[in-house]
Amino acid sequence: MLAARLHDDGLKVEEIETPSPGPGEVLVRVHAAAITRDELAWPVDRLPAIPSYELSGVVDGSGEEVYALTPFDRDGVAAEYAAVPADALAPKPSGLSHVEAAALPMGGLTARQALFAHGRLARGERVLITGASGGVGHIAVQLARHAGATVVESGPADLVFDTRGGEIPPASAWSRSQRKCRARPTSSSSPTASSCWS
Repeated sequence: MLAARLHDDGLKVEEIETPSPGPGEVLVRVHAAAITRDELAWPVDRLPAIPSYELSGVVDGSGEEVYALTPFDRDGVAAEYAAVPADALAPKPSGLSHVEAAALPMGGLTARQALFAHGRLARGERVLITGASGGVGHIAVQLARHAGATVVESGPADLVFDTRGGEIPPASAWSRSQRKCRARPTSSSSPTASSCWS
């Protein structure tokens, strides 16, 4: 099979052996794989390495369309096939293409964790999302609205979610309770990290 592999001197497409699934794993024919910001710097301690940990594809044998955020302690999924833990797979949303589904896991998880797990956003609250048109921000807008929150561009807000890492408007311009969350740059040890403070 063909795979994109990271070497000291960059990415190369190479012919490698198709992986064999281990216990609890299935073989997925990869239709699309996503690479996130800074991801090519993650596996430098184990080169050559296959990048990408987000995929959309078809389970070999069953034909089930799936997508996943795969574990970071192994090679990624930028290949024709990947052995993936079965419990990491979810049914691909039927309304999404494989490319769209592969782009969803990391940004979606980051947005969900920042808004609800860390930011404690609740129905009826107002949230200001910086970078609302970006990869994490556009998903955060949809999740917040779906949860019954109001997304605002300025003015009073209960929560500010900074997806850009830039200047947050002064609290006097938006603050009700001064809860703020920031998506941190991804890394192999903390790929979907966000932090919040009051």
